[in-house]
Amino acid sequence: MIISVIVPCFNEEESIPLFFEAMEAVRDQICDRFEYIFINDGSTDHTLPILRKFSNNYTNVHYISFSRNFGKEAALYAGLQWASGDFVTVMDADLQDPPKLLIEMKAMLDMNPELDCIGTRRTTREGEPPIRSFFANLFYKLINKISQVEMVDGARDFRLMRRQMVEAVLEISEYNRFSKGIFAWVGFNTEYLEYKNVERVAGKTSWNFWTLFNYSLEGIVNFSDAPLNIAFLGGILSWCLAFILMAVIIARTLVFGDPTSGWPSLMTIILLIGGFQLLTIGILGKYIGKIFMETKHRPIYIIKEKSK
Repeated sequence: MIISVIVPCFNEEESIPLFFEAMEAVRDQICDRFEYIFINDGSTDHTLPILRKFSNNYTNVHYISFSRNFGKEAALYAGLQWASGDFVTVMDADLQDPPKLLIEMKAMLDMNPELDCIGTRRTTREGEPPIRSFFANLFYKLINKISQVEMVDGARDFRLMRRQMVEAVLEISEYNRFSKGIFAWVGFNTEYLEYKNVERVAGKTSWNFWTLFNYSLEGIVNFSDAPLNIAFLGGILSWCLAFILMAVIIARTLVFGDPTSGWPSLMTIILLIGGFQLLTIGILGKYIGKIFMETKHRPIYIIKEKSK
C-alpha cells in the first residue's frame, strides 16, 4: 500500500526538513510506504535546492518545480495528477496540518469501507488576527447560503482520500479552481476530524488579508451565481423606484409648481444609481473574466524541472 503525500511549497526552505522528519516519525504507524510529491510553486528562496537534495537521498521523494508562481490551487492539481498512491493526502509543509492526525484518519478509512475521504477542520483560530477570523467565519456563512454545495466551516485542504475520489477531482480540469468547493462538489462520503489550530513551525505565511479576500471571492464566483441575481434584482428595484420618484415629482409639480430646489437630493440619487451601476458592471466583469480565462485553454501550470 502506498500513500501519496502532496505538499505545495512556496518559500518553505525552513519547514521542509522539519516536515519530512515529522512525517517519517509516524509513517510506520500508518502504512508501508509514503510517496512524497513536493511542488515548488515558484519559490525564490532555497526551496528547490533542498528538494533536489531530498530527492537524491530518498527514492520515495519526488518534486515538481513550476516555471513561476502559479498559486496553491495549481500546485494541488499538479500533485493530484502525479500522485500514484492508493490513498492521497494533501498537506502544508509548515506543519499546521499535524502528521499524527494521519494515523487516526487512515484508521477511520480502514474501519469504514463506505467512507471515501477523511477531512480535517479547525475548531479554533488561535494565533490568527481577530479580523481575519471574523471574515473567515463570515465567508463560510455567506457561501453556504448562496452556494449549492456545503462547505464546512474551518475545513482544511488537509484530507486523506481514496483513489476513486482523487480521480473524480482530476476530472474537473477547469482553469479557475477553488479546491475547497471542488472537494465538496464531487460528493463522496466524507467525515471530518476536528483539531485545534496549530502555529507554523518555521518561516512566514504568504497569505495576507488581501490574498485571502481575493481567494474568498474566487470561491463565491466559482460556486454561486447569487451575485448575478443580486445585480438583476437591484436593477429591477432601481427601475421601480425611478417610476415611483417620477410619479412623486409630477404630482409635486402639479400641486406646488416647479420649484428649483432639490439639487442636493438629485445629485444623491444620481450618485446612488451610478454607484450601483458600476457595482453591477463589476460583478458582470468578474464572471466574464472567468469565462475569458476558461476559453483561452491555457495550462493550469508549466513544469520547468522535475525529479527523475
